[in-house]
Amino acid sequence: MRKLQNEELQRPSLKEYKSTTKMPLVVVLDNIRSQNNTGSVFRTSDAFLVEKLCLCGFTGTPPHREIQKTALGATDSVVWEYYSDTAACLTKLRNEGYTLYAIEQADESIDLKDFNVQRDDKIAIIFGNEVNGVASEVVQQCDGCIELAQYGTKHSLNIAVCAGIVIYDLFHKMTPYRQ
Repeated sequence: MRKLQNEELQRPSLKEYKSTTKMPLVVVLDNIRSQNNTGSVFRTSDAFLVEKLCLCGFTGTPPHREIQKTALGATDSVVWEYYSDTAACLTKLRNEGYTLYAIEQADESIDLKDFNVQRDDKIAIIFGNEVNGVASEVVQQCDGCIELAQYGTKHSLNIAVCAGIVIYDLFHKMTPYRQ
C-alpha cells in the first residue's frame, strides 16, 4: 500500500468546483468564538459540497489569519455571507424555502442517525457558540433540532468536530455520491 500523491486525487480546480452542483444544505454559524473552528467548517463545507455558509453575530469572517490557517483556501471555494443578526439570516433562509434545524440537545430533538432527509430537501443547519450552544431564541425559530447522541461524561462536542460529523452524514443522505 502506498499513500496517494495530491495529483492522483483528481480534485477539481477552483473554477470547476464553483460550477459543481452543491447539495441544498446551508450551514449557519451562530456566534462562534474560535476562528479556527470557523476555518475548519469552511474546509469541511468544501469537502462535502455545502451550498453556502452563513456567518452570524460575532463569528469571524475571512480574511482572517486564524480562519485561513485551518480553511487552507476553502474560503475561496465556499460561498459565504455575513449577518450581524442570526434571526435575520434564518428569516431569509426560511423565505428561500429552507427548513431550519438547530444542532442542539432539546426535549424534542431527533437523533442524527434517525434524521431522514431527501436529496432535494433544502435544509439549513445551525451550529452555536462553543460555550452556550445555539441560543434559545434561535432554537425557537427552527423547525426542529438534530442531536448527536453522546455516551461520555461531557455534554457537547467541539463545534468543528460536530459540524464534520453532521455534514458528512447529511452528504451521504442527500447526494448521489452516497455509497
